[in-house]
Amino acid sequence: MSFYTAASRENKNCPGLVAGGQDTAGFRERVCVQVKKVYDACLQQIVLEDEKVVICPTGGPFTRPLNFVRCRNVKSRGVVKNLRVDKIEDRDKDRKKDRDNFARVRADVEIPIVVEFVDANGVRGTGTTTITIPKDVVLFVPDDSVIPFEIEATVGATCADGKFLNDFRFRLDLCITIILKVIAEVELLIPAFGFCFIPPCEEFAAAICEEFFGLPLFPPQLEDIRRRD
Repeated sequence: MSFYTAASRENKNCPGLVAGGQDTAGFRERVCVQVKKVYDACLQQIVLEDEKVVICPTGGPFTRPLNFVRCRNVKSRGVVKNLRVDKIEDRDKDRKKDRDNFARVRADVEIPIVVEFVDANGVRGTGTTTITIPKDVVLFVPDDSVIPFEIEATVGATCADGKFLNDFRFRLDLCITIILKVIAEVELLIPAFGFCFIPPCEEFAAAICEEFFGLPLFPPQLEDIRRRD
């Protein structure tokens, strides 16, 4: 689903124009910031079962068999490969306006994964691999400009289960989230409330010392304890 489909159009948590009134109360200035603007995005969550992978171990040597512990993604940025963006030509005139600037976006998204294991001697180890997910979706894409748009993927993955097969091969059951985004680096004019207030750091050691420094200098006498009670 896109930001600009009918289902998302009325959602206040999706990008869009801001009406006047209380939404603009408290703004103090207009600020130019350099950011990656997200023109459109969509999310997909899938379950992969019995995915066979070969890991590249770190360190070693390790004694087989290996016992699977867990796995998850190494980075939140996926690698987009074999990208193809084709504008959609809608021959239905009644729908054409709603489909302007939409495109079929096809790509392979590589997700870096780290697998943790324990070998036959109880030595812990890790190894890396990648999971490739094909994507074929419809997204809004802007017209050509000096600064081109890019397709970017934010990813998350974790293992529901895993099993050692042989050598450094594992069978994994994975829960995967992919957010595919159309982005461009722009200078954006935004309303602002001014600079952020940065509070002073609370020193952990200082807090412990303050508690210690708050103790009485000498042990209290019995009379002092009774008077306190």
